[in-house]
Amino acid sequence: MDRRTFLAGALGSGALAALGLTSMTGCAPREASAAEARPGGSFDVVVIGAGGAGMTAALSANDAGANVIVLEKMAVAGGNTCFAEGGMNACGTKVQAEAGIEDSVELFAADTYKGGHDLGNKELIEYLCAHSNEAVERLAERGMFLTKLSTSGGASVPRIHRPEDGSAVGKYLVKHLCERCQERGIDAVTHMTVQEILVEDGRIAGVRALDDRSGLVTEYRAPAVIVAAGGFGANHEMLAQYRPELLHAVTTNQPGAQGEGIALAQAIGADVVDIEQIQVHPTVEQSTSILLSEGIRGDGAVLVNSEGARFTDELLTRDVVSAAEWEQPGGWAYAVFDRKVYDENKSIKEKFEKKNLALVADSLEALGAQMETDATAFIATMDAYNSAIASGADDPQGRWKSRYPIDEPPFYAIKVAPGIHHTMGGLRIDAEAHVLDAAGGRIAGLFAAGEVTGGIHGGNRLGGNAICDINVFGHRAAESAVAYLDTLDR
Repeated sequence: MDRRTFLAGALGSGALAALGLTSMTGCAPREASAAEARPGGSFDVVVIGAGGAGMTAALSANDAGANVIVLEKMAVAGGNTCFAEGGMNACGTKVQAEAGIEDSVELFAADTYKGGHDLGNKELIEYLCAHSNEAVERLAERGMFLTKLSTSGGASVPRIHRPEDGSAVGKYLVKHLCERCQERGIDAVTHMTVQEILVEDGRIAGVRALDDRSGLVTEYRAPAVIVAAGGFGANHEMLAQYRPELLHAVTTNQPGAQGEGIALAQAIGADVVDIEQIQVHPTVEQSTSILLSEGIRGDGAVLVNSEGARFTDELLTRDVVSAAEWEQPGGWAYAVFDRKVYDENKSIKEKFEKKNLALVADSLEALGAQMETDATAFIATMDAYNSAIASGADDPQGRWKSRYPIDEPPFYAIKVAPGIHHTMGGLRIDAEAHVLDAAGGRIAGLFAAGEVTGGIHGGNRLGGNAICDINVFGHRAAESAVAYLDTLDR
């Protein structure tokens, strides 16, 4: 068996988050049989997926004394977490208190429920919000510090927590999560596609997985399995079952986001919820599918169409802004901002400027001349925007959060349009992260966390809630799995 530490598996190719994940190469999947499967050892917990939720679960289970192995089908760890740009929503934190921000579990939960079009499971939402501060503190204990505060669409107050140096939150967390897993000696195998969750006598017994390089099947024995395999945002055929118009849309998801974790659990009786709820993100660079973080709008960027005009409050929820953008001529817009925003977001330089995807100029007039817009109308729009802020007048588009003048050169514009971003639906879980069957009963020994689950985000996910989700419920899944182990007579 080619067993790797996380750091070697995630970073050895030098391809971590900044370059994205690459597709697997090797033997095509084939049907496995019990006779073919070789033994892979016995563990307390098998974690399927080495993204943010999976690594969080592995760390927490290990900290509780469990013998854990993580199976990852891709060549590197990280999953979609690698592509998270903004930050982590949390309420009642030290960072908020130091900034004089009054927030509460009730307000955070209300924003999340409303932002999800009143479709989310209130019990899951309340658990998420009530344990968000605890999750921030746990990250700090593990050497990950989200101490910079910003805002995002749908949030009543600033509650999105980001790395202090302006790094993209996903790349930052994945690096440190990999290091923490390596330090603890947590077993991990990459290139390993789980084909089946094993059930014996009505209980979870482990998994059977295919090594895509050798074509060999390995059986890993464990009484508890945590499914953290992510969503299906890169599976266009599956997406098109629910949203046919998305069949050819660009996606911000890494290529491994195919939804197999959902299918694996369904095969042993798991139920799903909100599976048709699919989110598009309004600011995606179309030629590369690179996401322009919502935090950039939260720090002050505006959206301008081909006629040089703003057309929406840029900090409404993602689905609303995306719909407004699709209604513009050509269905696209420019995100426009200045040096202040640039300095607060390292991803602009790393992901856009270095790839010549950003227009840059020393004046708004010069910037407008480069853009595919009515340059005269663009200058009038920017003058009106800045003047309204200076005079204290209401914003004509109704924006009331993060209204900062765009007045410090150089100035930037990045052309964007909506792209597939997140699948809100997935496995039905309870607040203890147990996977449930169609009758609402718990499947003994099966737990899940992260984008593979449904019910938390309803019909629309608020920016910053995914990172909160993977940390809160990744930890919760581990807690529940360890508690389950304690009930077994082994």
